[in-house]
Amino acid sequence: MIQLIGILKGTSVDIREKFVIRDKYILDKIINIKEFCNEVLIINTCNRTEIYFDSEDSSHEILYKIFETLEWDKELREYIFHIKEEKVVKHIMELACGLHSKILGEDQILSQIKEAYDNSLNVKGLHGNLQRLFQEAITCGKEFRNEAKLYEIPVSYPSIAVNKAIKEGIRDFMVIGYGDMGNLAVKYILTHNIDSLYIVVRNKSSVKNIDDSRVKVITFEEKNEILRDVKCIIGCTSAPHTVLKNRELPKGERYLIFDLAMPRDIEESIALRDDSEVYDIDSIALIDEENKKLRKEKMNKNRFIIDKYIESFETWKDIREITPYIKKMKENANKIAEERIETFNNKLSSKDPKRLADNLIKSTSHYYVNRAIEVLKEERLKGSDEECLRIIEKIFMS
Repeated sequence: MIQLIGILKGTSVDIREKFVIRDKYILDKIINIKEFCNEVLIINTCNRTEIYFDSEDSSHEILYKIFETLEWDKELREYIFHIKEEKVVKHIMELACGLHSKILGEDQILSQIKEAYDNSLNVKGLHGNLQRLFQEAITCGKEFRNEAKLYEIPVSYPSIAVNKAIKEGIRDFMVIGYGDMGNLAVKYILTHNIDSLYIVVRNKSSVKNIDDSRVKVITFEEKNEILRDVKCIIGCTSAPHTVLKNRELPKGERYLIFDLAMPRDIEESIALRDDSEVYDIDSIALIDEENKKLRKEKMNKNRFIIDKYIESFETWKDIREITPYIKKMKENANKIAEERIETFNNKLSSKDPKRLADNLIKSTSHYYVNRAIEVLKEERLKGSDEECLRIIEKIFMS
């Protein structure tokens, strides 16, 4: 049974960050959960943590096992939703198309789903229903975006943050961290007419292929010396702790700060300063209202694509469930054919070949017809012959 546990919509940032799994532990967690589930996949982003799994156990017990494996506090159970089967299928299809993102239609979630799929595949966490479901969801997400032409309204947390800073006339930036979010933030910043951009990383060699005189790559140890030279700071690290503290910011300087990390990069007390404006990923989503209506219209017109892929998966699953019976039918048919071939070979020297072949072909036909007649009689006596007769008509009389 395909199942999903995730964080309830509307859960605050301070609670969501308690469910974050550090990237370096993801593969180990998949392997550990796989010990008591058939399949496992974990989506772990700045804005969501979702555990997809296939297990016959759908009780509270399986949830507590997962909580224990992920080292989550069981007291936080109230913030988790748990859905199964058709609801999971609908959820992942809509998720891949950007319908469940805080920034409606944002373009990062699909690549994050692909990454989650690859991670699970690499440690043999997928092999059956869940693997097929994510293959369908990824294809669905691609087609949905192309048909809805969402690329005409490009949007992501970094792009919204950068656009707001540019509108406010800021020309000097600092990006802390250079993972996926940091990379995007840098890309958007450099498309504008700015004066300087400082990229803060632990290892300078991790920033490659940027040949731009406006860019300077610095270490965390150097960042405090540069803070007076910038007006916008964007936090994008995967650190388990804050990387920018209140005491580090010079007094009297005005800052526009965006915290795109989960757990958060920016110390909470900075938001209380009169000289700073701080946005976390929830408040950044609110800035996006002007484009949201446009994207919503495009997405609603193309919901039929989601329905198509849901039906495709359910059809595949239904057929997969009868595969063992199909295999058994083929094995039985091969056995009957082999018996008649053996009879033909044994009697070929003493019988007329044509007459022998005619008799064996007729006997094969009679075998299946007679078996169908026996089953039909049995079902007639049970009072359930109507459906049986419909099937037999399709096989033998169409």
